[in-house]
Formats: sequence, structure tokens, C-alpha cells
Amino acid sequence: MPFIVFEGLDGSGKSSLMSALEKELTSHSLQVLRTREPGGSPLGDEIRQMILRPEGPAPTPRTELLLYEASRAQHVDLVIRPAIQQNKWVLCDRFTASSIAFQAGGRKISEEWVERLNEFATDGVMPDMTVLLDLSVEESRRRRNHREQTIGSQQDRIESEADSFHERVRQGFLRQAEQQPKKWLILNAGHTPESLLQELILHLRSLKWLNN
Repeated sequence: MPFIVFEGLDGSGKSSLMSALEKELTSHSLQVLRTREPGGSPLGDEIRQMILRPEGPAPTPRTELLLYEASRAQHVDLVIRPAIQQNKWVLCDRFTASSIAFQAGGRKISEEWVERLNEFATDGVMPDMTVLLDLSVEESRRRRNHREQTIGSQQDRIESEADSFHERVRQGFLRQAEQQPKKWLILNAGHTPESLLQELILHLRSLKWLNN
């Protein structure tokens, strides 16, 4: 079954689209695992707190990358690979492309090193498709601020970075999508949730992964 990753700036609607797709897939009696990075496992969730907490000592860029990769290795070994072996659809909020976008693009770490660490952490497990919900930095900031004001959700350490950082991240995602057009689907995150779901379902049907 397909392993699908959802990428994009914070506030792009990844969680909403994943939830809608999960509901659609289960309506077809398909088994689905929905997960996320960093995290996805008990140890990974502990690492997630270390990475994203806005207070306390912040990791250096290289340390941050290694923490993400440690969480990913645990996630792949204990969660993602077993689900694939059980013929489940795997829907993951962020994966290796985020490390290239955030750590190589945003933090300006050597992309070669990020790719090598991704390769080690995944041990050959790679997504069948990556869905990029593309959103401008300005709209991402507006959505994050709105979420903070309406539900009191404090922005994490990564979300609080400057717009210039997030623009490098966005361009990092777009470059990867351009380099692998057959493996990526770019969706305009400004569209309605209903429209995004329909666009995604049509694409899955075109790949013969989902029946009408």
C-alpha cells in the first residue's frame, strides 16, 4: 500500500487534508496508519518536545538535525516499516523532505550531509508520493497568528523563526518538487479543504491507487 507524505509550511492545512483522506480511505475499507514527524513513537515524541519547545536551551543547527534523524530512525523501525509490511496506507505529516527544506534550506546545512543522514535514518524506506501544500510565508504567518489568537496555541521554536527562514524552507520544498515531478504533487494551500481533497483523490485515482 502507498506511503504518502504531506509537506508544507506550518498552517498549510496538512493535518486537515490528512484527516479527510484518512476518512475517505477507511470508507473504502482500507487500513490506514496516520502519523507525524518529529515524533510518531514514544521516544520520538520525547525528542519532538526537545526540538520544538520554545523555552529552555535551543539545539544548535547540527544538533537539531541529528535529533530529527534520531526520531526518524525510531519512527521508521517501529512504526512506518511495520505498517507497510502489514499492507496499510501510511499517511505521514513530514518526513525526509522536511529535513532538506528546514535544515539544508532554512539552517543552511550542507544538503549532502542532510541527504546522507536521511538515508541512514530511513534505511531504504522512502515515500511513494509527497504532497506539497504550497503556501506563501505571509499567509502561513497569518494562519499561525490566527490559530494562536483563537485557540491559544503558542507557536513553537521553529514556527517562531523569521520570515526569511520560512521563505528558504518554502523554496527548499519547491526545488525538491521540481526535481522529482513524478513523485510529488503540488497543491495550492489557498484552495478550500474540500477542493484539496478532491484534487488529491483524483490524483490517487489517476495512479490507480484508489478505485472510483
